[in-house]
Amino acid sequence: MPETAARTIGLKAREVVAELATSRDAVAVGPGIGLDAETRQVARSLVAELRKPMAIDADGLTALAGHLKALSAAPAARCLTPHPGEMARMLETGVADVERDRIECVRAFATCHGAYVVLKGAGSVIGAPDGRVFVNPTGNPGMASGGTGDVLTGMLGAFLARGLEPGAALQASVFLHGLAGDIAAQRVGEESLIARDVIAAIPEAFTRLRVDAD
Repeated sequence: MPETAARTIGLKAREVVAELATSRDAVAVGPGIGLDAETRQVARSLVAELRKPMAIDADGLTALAGHLKALSAAPAARCLTPHPGEMARMLETGVADVERDRIECVRAFATCHGAYVVLKGAGSVIGAPDGRVFVNPTGNPGMASGGTGDVLTGMLGAFLARGLEPGAALQASVFLHGLAGDIAAQRVGEESLIARDVIAAIPEAFTRLRVDAD
């Protein structure tokens, strides 16, 4: 596959990447792709053109900063998972402005761009294109460690690939991700919690949810 000098996905790989993505049920874009200008362009083209549901995080969100028209033009559901810094970058504002009214910030972004959004943090806020907003009750400060957001992206992509409606997929993944984080914190403590601890707790999170449902 054509690469950039930084060994990230090159612009000449766009058609190959698009063909691979088209053959999948859902796509996750962002974690680990890098910030090369060509790579960001490939990411934006996927966001704007791919007719598959998509989870967007990390470098994928950075690629959209200053180019939100790509998001608004998307032909299928787009689910974004920014932390406050990434949201501020996309909105070209400061983190303080995002944190001042998290609920309204998410509502405005989701309705303006026709996207599903979760603003991560204490009481993660989930917004839908129709203006509905939900506040997630699970999760803890220990989950602020690097890599835990990538776990959420993977869970969200998996739910989308299973065919869940995008809003339901986002709510389910955020809730279960936070619950897995809470279970992991009980096992190892918030201070030492890392991404693999969250991954290891996912099976128990599903089990607890099934028990509560019964």
